[in-house]
Amino acid sequence: MRRPISRFAPVLHVFGMVILIFSFTMLVPLLTALVGHDAAQFAFDESFAVTLIAGFALWLGARRWRRELKVRDGFLLVMLVWTGLPAFATLPFLIHSPEMSFTDAYFEAISGLTTTGATVMSGLDTLPPSLNLWRHLLNWLGGMGIIVLAVAILPLLGVGGRQLLKAELPGPIKDTKLTPRIADTAKLLWATYAALTVACAVALKWAGMSWFDAVCHAFAALSLGGFSTHDASVGYFDSPLIEGVLIVFMLLAALNFVTHFLAFRQRSLQPYRHDPEVAGVLGLVIASCLGISLYVWQAGVYPEFLTALRHVSFNLVSLATDCGFVSTDFNTWPMFAPMWMLLLSCITASAGSTGGGLKMIRAVLMFRQGVRELEHQLHPAARLPVKIGGHAVPNQIVFAIQAFVMMYIATIVTMTLVLLASGLDFVSAFSAVIACINNAGPGLNEVGPGTNYASLNDFQTWVLAFTMLLGRLELFTVFVLFTRAFWRG
Repeated sequence: MRRPISRFAPVLHVFGMVILIFSFTMLVPLLTALVGHDAAQFAFDESFAVTLIAGFALWLGARRWRRELKVRDGFLLVMLVWTGLPAFATLPFLIHSPEMSFTDAYFEAISGLTTTGATVMSGLDTLPPSLNLWRHLLNWLGGMGIIVLAVAILPLLGVGGRQLLKAELPGPIKDTKLTPRIADTAKLLWATYAALTVACAVALKWAGMSWFDAVCHAFAALSLGGFSTHDASVGYFDSPLIEGVLIVFMLLAALNFVTHFLAFRQRSLQPYRHDPEVAGVLGLVIASCLGISLYVWQAGVYPEFLTALRHVSFNLVSLATDCGFVSTDFNTWPMFAPMWMLLLSCITASAGSTGGGLKMIRAVLMFRQGVRELEHQLHPAARLPVKIGGHAVPNQIVFAIQAFVMMYIATIVTMTLVLLASGLDFVSAFSAVIACINNAGPGLNEVGPGTNYASLNDFQTWVLAFTMLLGRLELFTVFVLFTRAFWRG
């Protein structure tokens, strides 16, 4: 049996390399602090130095054991990255604000990197610009995945990345090969992601934001991260035009980035017609916007239907796509409306998007599997395949998705019960778990859009931080580490 050092050192070697790459992202807010002479400059000086040295030491110390990573190595590395990088990302918060606890700083960092957008921070309007930019940069890096960025670079250093990509990316994109080389695939995905981000920033500037706000909100919109530079979030701007721009880009971010890339390359909308999730995402969102707007208007929340349509459309799209921007306190609406929005956060985003939740493709497959089982009751001997896009889906995939959905529901129930046992009320506990496992951001009641997560105690904060991680890595990537089979051999 191999010694633990030789077994895990190759993973630590690559992890050190990822930390090194991550340290250089701190130069962006550092440069912002230098140009703007803001109060967080020293925080990024020290954070960059600590992260750089730690990454280099780990990379150098494990260098002699470098090799191509195997499947189990990929899962372990992904877990290390998504738990380790937030620890380094806390440094600017802790150094600039010594009164901030490590628990709160870690929650803020992992919320950023997992693109959840739940915050414990207030006074965002007066926060040094470099720290605000750092929060949004964490959103943006986590959006497509820091692992995918590493996959594009690590092959140049002699470390392959296919197992990392397989462990990181959700759903059908795992089996989609845009190019023969995995590094080229990652680069193309990032190029598409970056191009849409630039387009969003320009559109937001045109709509009335400052360049700084436009860049930060573009980072948060394309990553579906939901962080804002203001305590009132997008409600600070009170602009239907800004809200309209963000709706468009949130919906784009909720679709498969492979589809975006193919549309760009072909200069055609045909890839969207062939994507089986697009019609479901857009149809569900549009129907829900109209239906909930009518419901809220008739309940007397807003005097005019168009006003209701404006506020419902923005907040519903934001929560359904797992972004988390808010323009008004929807916690004051009749309970059915925000609960429906939370339900949408479970299923609206596409596989291969920056959103979380079950994903639309799984929801469609589960619905069609249910229909097949009903038809089997009438025709037991019939062969009735589940089809997506005209192609039969293997039963193995259908059964795997059933297992995932069961684990997803069990996780929500378990985490909600844990929070209830800790003293949180049911609506706050349930909505917080839904918001965090779907990486959606705001919940209801104590964690609603009019407040944030700062009122939670340390235990509750760590429970929800772990829930964010489970959602971002889609359960199996985390839970596989707790199986005996993973640690054997």
